[in-house]
Amino acid sequence: MLKENLTKVEENIQKACDKAGRKRSEVTLIAVSKTKPVEMLQEIYNEGIREFGENKVQEMCEKMELMPQDIKWNMIGHLQTNKVKYIIGKTSLIHSVDSLKLAEEIQKQAVKHDVTADILVEVNIANEESKFGISKDETIQMVRDIAKLDHLKIKGLMTIAPFVENPEDNRLYFREIKQLSVDINNQNIDNVSMDVLSMGMTGDYMVAIEEGATMVRVGTGIFGERNYNI
Repeated sequence: MLKENLTKVEENIQKACDKAGRKRSEVTLIAVSKTKPVEMLQEIYNEGIREFGENKVQEMCEKMELMPQDIKWNMIGHLQTNKVKYIIGKTSLIHSVDSLKLAEEIQKQAVKHDVTADILVEVNIANEESKFGISKDETIQMVRDIAKLDHLKIKGLMTIAPFVENPEDNRLYFREIKQLSVDINNQNIDNVSMDVLSMGMTGDYMVAIEEGATMVRVGTGIFGERNYNI
């Protein structure tokens, strides 16, 4: 089942790339494996997937111990400052930096471990009260502040768009994030690149790719519905 799901997702990514005149190599598929057992992760790994996304620190650390070493682990969930020390130097990218306080803790732990942490700044593009992330208006200043931390590298932006029935409803938000990244890029801030746009999930990743996503986070589309009882 997982292989068929993955094939379908890959076909859709290719379709969206074709429609947007983009190369398939410009888009990274992150398999969102939160709450899924390692057996399922291994099955997807065997199909060639190397980027996995987790939203809980403990679960991610447990899976790291059991899975092959060449996996790139993406922290995509809300990250509490007191949990940073457990994942520093182990994640390929932290997608969910939504405050200067969190960035400063990542800096502190990165200095301690003598590593540089790659991060994305999380933007709450639709200003939803239920979501983490900073507002669009605060983003450029936040990027400037975080850029001063020498053990962090800002690689781009992440957003979680609203949950919608029709993915077209999110096109505007994806377009706004893309424009915001262009605006930030044009400021030529030291230690900041806007190469990564992490946006688009199972329900809307094709639209996100058409609007410039470089990373899409697909869970249900690959693994099926999540089991919240674990």
